[in-house]
Amino acid sequence: MTERLPISTEHCTVERDGHVVIVTMNRPEARNALSSSMLVGLADAWTYISDTPEVRVAILTGAEGTFCAGADLKAMGQQPSDPRVQERMAQIPNFHWKGLLREGQPTKPLICAIEGYAVAGGTELLVGTDLRVVAEGATLGLYEAKRGLFPMGGSAIRLPRQIGYANAMDILLTARSVTPREALAMGLINKIVPDGQALAAARELADQIAACGPLAVQGILRTYRETQHLSEEDALKISDEIGWPVIGSEDAKEGSRAFKEKRPPVYHGK
Repeated sequence: MTERLPISTEHCTVERDGHVVIVTMNRPEARNALSSSMLVGLADAWTYISDTPEVRVAILTGAEGTFCAGADLKAMGQQPSDPRVQERMAQIPNFHWKGLLREGQPTKPLICAIEGYAVAGGTELLVGTDLRVVAEGATLGLYEAKRGLFPMGGSAIRLPRQIGYANAMDILLTARSVTPREALAMGLINKIVPDGQALAAARELADQIAACGPLAVQGILRTYRETQHLSEEDALKISDEIGWPVIGSEDAKEGSRAFKEKRPPVYHGK
């Protein structure tokens, strides 16, 4: 049963269904452009996902056929009417960077499900996620240079590391639109689906991840993040520090038992 969580805001709906959290940017009248209310909701969602043991994976999507058309500078400069959002803006250090996934990425896998426009800040959010499902009619792109702006969400750093220098500079310096097929060929996204099917396809992926051992999944994600800029020798030391406790966990024993008994494993994250 899907439950709407109290950390939701006017422009960001956070729901939980079992081991899966679905975060929806909900400002369709502005193509889900980023606002302070939305960024606070996103920041609180990432903290909830990381801090809640029962949560194993999350999905980020947008309401009514659009992912996110970037930042709404006017809306972000206005004081939200919700007192709780105002309070959270003061309490969360750099709430805008955390919401945008520049800082404090969730410790659980995050899948984005994209329909329609995912440009500027929308593509920056994509670059901060772990798996990317995109509808065939979607539009991606980092338009900042075209407008004399800078991609402050971290894409100037992350994109070359994810898809290579030449592909990244093509996207960043031309500030052009990118089709899903181009993005797939570059390795920027994982899967293209028919329009209207992105969330359903992302949920299929989420359920597959949620069925795996949570300690193993989180250990793999943590190992990549902590070692991506190290030599192989130094990276393997950290990999061993993270991996051996997983191998010795109750979840690992349950996985072996379930395999021998030809049944689905029941993991508890221990």
